[in-house]
Amino acid sequence: MKNTYFTPGPAELYPTFYQHLQTAMDEQIGSISHRSQRFRDIYKFADEQLRTLLSIPSTHGIFFTGSASEVWERVLLNCVEHESFHLVNGSFSQKFYDYANALHKHAHVLEKPFGEGFDAADVEIPAYAELVCLTHNETSSGVQMRTSEMHKLKRKYPKKLFCIDTVSSAPYPDLDFNLIDSAFFSVQKAFGMPAGLGVWIASQNCLAKAERLEKNDSLTIGAHHTLPTLWKHYKTFETPATPNVLYIYILGKIAEDFNRIGIDTMRKQTEEKARMLYKFLETSDTLSPFVSQERHRSQTVIVATTGTPNKPKSSADVMAATKAVNMIVGSGYGKFKDSQIRIANFPAVSIEQVAALIDELKK
Repeated sequence: MKNTYFTPGPAELYPTFYQHLQTAMDEQIGSISHRSQRFRDIYKFADEQLRTLLSIPSTHGIFFTGSASEVWERVLLNCVEHESFHLVNGSFSQKFYDYANALHKHAHVLEKPFGEGFDAADVEIPAYAELVCLTHNETSSGVQMRTSEMHKLKRKYPKKLFCIDTVSSAPYPDLDFNLIDSAFFSVQKAFGMPAGLGVWIASQNCLAKAERLEKNDSLTIGAHHTLPTLWKHYKTFETPATPNVLYIYILGKIAEDFNRIGIDTMRKQTEEKARMLYKFLETSDTLSPFVSQERHRSQTVIVATTGTPNKPKSSADVMAATKAVNMIVGSGYGKFKDSQIRIANFPAVSIEQVAALIDELKK
């Protein structure tokens, strides 16, 4: 009997992944040149499907990287001359901030405790910050920042570039790319694929900033896949170096599958499954939701505290019980490894599978 993975990444593979992989093998996609018309068609198809799915306007390019983590460095090098600003409330938003410091940028930070979220009213962005770095869904703590709050901030600070980490939530967030300059994600989360491909969406405003910085002899925008280089090749649906052609092909096909369902339907399904999980956690006598503020609770990575003073239970106990019936949930992150579980609510798991997990957790 196969396992069902409720882990936050790598996660359950999307059901159609297998057939798309088989088709790719039959068509020998893994051996084609990235300078061939066949590859250009694959890139163009993935681009079209992602544009439809995420409502990405023509002002933005779609680029492929080795991972989402790579984009932290790419966007900081290409869009920040001196100062960046970061909202930090967990391990991954912290890493974005750490990258800025490692690159010797003057990185401002507004920090909240692990498990707490941000609203636009909380945030005052420093006058000279060039890039605002936000995390839509903090994978480590199960906290989400509503897209409406991000849009409010951008409207308040329209001249600053905004970059959104959507790694463990895309395609769920309804970002307005007429406002948001950049976003990125990786495919091993909600797109239901194995790890090995990052997707970076960046606007022409980001490109203009990178081109200006490129002319500055006193700094570097990097040597590996700068934004101007990526964009130059993107015009003909090519890449600077050989990319993960196989995964670009499969990503385009899965995005097409998502478009057949419709993004509005997918978002409603995500919210329904999240509602089921949080309703259970609110009434359970052995598990409870970690994030206290409902408006800040993630819809895609649900984090639960295990055990109560009256009924102590470690995350290892819960994980072992679900694993015995072929349901794999994630452990807590970092220092919460032994006291929390994380349940991924991605499109690859159905309402029926979530209901079955809830039934098991009730035991």
